[in-house]
Parts: sequence; structure tokens; C-alpha cells
Amino acid sequence: MNCRELPLTLWVLISVSTADRSNIVPVLLGPKLNHVAVELGKNVRLNCSALLNEEDVIYWMFGEENGSDPNIHEEKEMRIMTPEGKWHASKVLRIENIGESNLNVLYNCTVASTGGTDTKSFILVRKDMADIPGHVFTRGMIIAVLILVAVVCLVTVCVIYRVDLVLFYRHLTRRDETLTDGKTYDAFVSYLKECRPENGEEHTFAVEILPRVLEKHFGYKLCIFERDVVPGGAVVDEIHSLIEKSRRLIIVLSKSYMSNEVRYELESGLHEALVERKIKIILIEFTPVTDFTFLPQSLKLLKSHRVLKWKADKSLSYNSRFWKNLLYLMPAKTVKPGRDEPEVLPVLSES
Repeated sequence: MNCRELPLTLWVLISVSTADRSNIVPVLLGPKLNHVAVELGKNVRLNCSALLNEEDVIYWMFGEENGSDPNIHEEKEMRIMTPEGKWHASKVLRIENIGESNLNVLYNCTVASTGGTDTKSFILVRKDMADIPGHVFTRGMIIAVLILVAVVCLVTVCVIYRVDLVLFYRHLTRRDETLTDGKTYDAFVSYLKECRPENGEEHTFAVEILPRVLEKHFGYKLCIFERDVVPGGAVVDEIHSLIEKSRRLIIVLSKSYMSNEVRYELESGLHEALVERKIKIILIEFTPVTDFTFLPQSLKLLKSHRVLKWKADKSLSYNSRFWKNLLYLMPAKTVKPGRDEPEVLPVLSES
């Protein structure tokens, strides 16, 4: 069949289609209703695009209350011709510094032609707080855990090595808290005065070992009864005076400690410590004591870290934990360790 043989009706349809190929029904591209998530104070651009004829128009419409809003601007329309000979147009509505009045309001874009109109709408809604991306959350959690572990380790180290850190700080800063307190002695030593065979080790520790380490090696000044109390005087009054002149009261405690000779020293020291708050007590448990009922009740108020336990086999070196703890409880003082003193004590067994 050639062209001359085509039915008349088909020729009419071809002719009409060819004649009207440049006229199309204008249509807006995209969904008819669009919800745009925005943040207050930010800017947004609403883009409206359409396929239309050359003589068709595209424009924006919005409520009267927003019509005078100086932050709403219609940008210049842009048109291009597609390879098919149709027109593609776009027009942007720019809203600056978005406020509450711009939310949940219809912004309508319309394309109009002689054959009708097409409209699509935009509604601005508040943007929800964005979820943290998974990798950012994971990285943050890892960093937080590492920081927590580091803090726990640091606190643990500070607790375990608290004494060493304090002693190092004193040495580094040359801190001396004994310069202006008016005291004469760094510590008054209270011990069992009866030197019996069963108490020989305790007596030796109080009158020989303590002065050898604290005085000769670390430069402290102790008040020892047998050495510093003048015989024949008013012993009670003199002891009370010496305790008042001391910064610490060192009690060398054992099973036989509580006797008439030391009771007044203990009671006077406790009064100075708990009532007057002029002295601090250091309790050295020379031999294990299981029953403390013979001691005054007020001694139970003594802080646990001020109770030191002597262990002859572990306390021989001046760098042992016992002597470090004792130095920690002694007043901060600029001392000059004796150079001629050996670093290890002679063996002193417990009785």
C-alpha cells in the first residue's frame, strides 16, 4: 500500500498531529504536594519546573500574610528549549531567614495556558534533629570509653601511689610547713618506758630505730622521754609542755603499752588532737594487737590511714613502704638526709 491508498480519516489525523506538534498541555514536574524540612533562621530555595508552550506563564502564589514578607523573593524565570522542540521553564522562590510564620503555609506554583492551569504546592516543616551518623556515634563512644579508662587508671594510680606522689611533690617544691608554727619538735614519741626483756625490741625501736631514721637520716627532730625529759622535775607538767611543742604524737603501740607512765601522755595527746586540734597522732602498731579495749574510746576516732604496722622483715630499707608512709604522715619539711647513714637498718626481730 502506498501513500495514495491511505484512508481519508488517517490522513486527517496525521495532518492535525503535524499541525499541532508544537502545542502541548502544560504540566508541572514532580509531586503535587511537597513537604520541605527546614531549620529556623536558615534559607531555602523552592524550585518549580514545568513543560509548557512558549506563550504559557509560570508564577508563585502564597498567603496575604506572607505577601509583604521582605524575606520572600521570586527569582527570574529561566527557560530553555528541549531537543523535542518543547519549552522547559523553572522559577525559584527564595525564602531567607525562615521564621515560625513561614512554617505550615502553602506556597503554590502555577503554570497557566489558554487550555487550563496546573498547580503544585510546597509546605515548610521544621526539620527534626538529625540522628548522629553511626560511624560518628561509634567513634564518639570509643573515645568516651578510652577517656573513662584513662581517668580510672589515673585515679587508681594516684590512689595506689598517693604517698609517693605527695613525697615527690614535697621534694620538688621544697615545701616546709614547720617554719612559722612556733613548734619545737616534729614529733613526741610515746612508748612503753619499762625496758623488760619481753619489751626489749619495742623499747629499742622507740629510742634507737626511730631517732636513727627520722632524725639522722631524714632530718626531723623528735622528743624522746629518756633523752629529753629532765629527771627530777615535774614530769607530768613537762610532758604536757613537750606535747604542746610537738607537731605530731607518735604512739608505739604494743600489748604492754598501756601503763601508768604512758596513760597521761596518751590522754594529753588525744586532748590536743581531738579538742584543741593542735597536734596529729600517728599510731605505730609494733606488735599485732587484737584487743583494743584497754585504749581510750576516743582513740577510735583516729583515721585508719594514720595507723601503721611495723613488719621487721619488710621495713628494713629506708625506701620501704613503712618509712614512706611514716614520712607522709610527718609534717612537710625541707630535710637533708644523712649521707653517712646506711640505706638499710640492722635486723630487728619482733618479740
